[in-house]
Amino acid sequence: MSSSPPDEDAPFSRYASVLRPGLFAGEVHWVTGGGSGIGRCVAHELAALGATVILTGRTEDKLHRVAAEIAEDGGRAEVSAFDIRVEEAVNSAVHAAVARHGRIHGLVNNAGGQFPAPLMAIGKKGFETVMASNLTGGFLMMRELYLQSLQAHGGAIVNMTADMWKGMPGMGHSGAARAGMANLTKTAAVEWAASGVRVNAVAPGWIASSGMDTYKGPVREMIPRLKRHVPLRRLGTESEVSAAICFLLSPGAAFITGVTLAIDGGAPLDTPLFPIADHGRSAAFDGFHRSVTPDVLKED
Repeated sequence: MSSSPPDEDAPFSRYASVLRPGLFAGEVHWVTGGGSGIGRCVAHELAALGATVILTGRTEDKLHRVAAEIAEDGGRAEVSAFDIRVEEAVNSAVHAAVARHGRIHGLVNNAGGQFPAPLMAIGKKGFETVMASNLTGGFLMMRELYLQSLQAHGGAIVNMTADMWKGMPGMGHSGAARAGMANLTKTAAVEWAASGVRVNAVAPGWIASSGMDTYKGPVREMIPRLKRHVPLRRLGTESEVSAAICFLLSPGAAFITGVTLAIDGGAPLDTPLFPIADHGRSAAFDGFHRSVTPDVLKED
């Protein structure tokens, strides 16, 4: 575990959050998968709103880069590198964080990953690896934070799912895991309500994030065309996902629990029965001052 102190000479984070300044002042929020993409964006917004952020992932260098960015912007971030799929590592990391901070106020269960493949080409090991990354690891983080902090003090959890409402052809392992997380969210919302713990999830659709650059071949070629299947005729931004997550963690969502919020521009509703002309009427929100357009979208 290591931390990056704020740069006293730098102005506070320039992240242009839609939420009020200082919303999470004095709180500690945990972001898994915080080294890149949506997780990095969420960590920046939470820090900009006053939280101390614990960044978790398997690649320590990436986490330290994000922590350094947050410190440069005037925020506070700590690095706790471990594999959320390893139960003993999760238990130990949570114990250390609770011992250091006294309590953890919120968890953003963002970590995950998958690879494109039809079901017939997915082996048992590959299937189980994706399930562990997108479901089992998130469960372990939820359970341990509940047992070691949230049960006694209350708090909020936001899990990560995906646009899997019509199945996920080509990524069936991820779709199964994400559907499981949506159901797990509902169960935890009921079981942990008496402890003052709210549990929700977000389901991003096609988001212009660094993860898009990890895909190759036909999938990469398809990415620039995805917006044609979204009624809003564009991809989402990391900031639009982060804004929803931070709201769900906030007191403004105090009567919201057990829901999965879709952030997908209406993509599941797209139908050839009602063609929508190309348009530019949907303005994107991008409050993240460090956001970068994925290379694959620059090729469009």
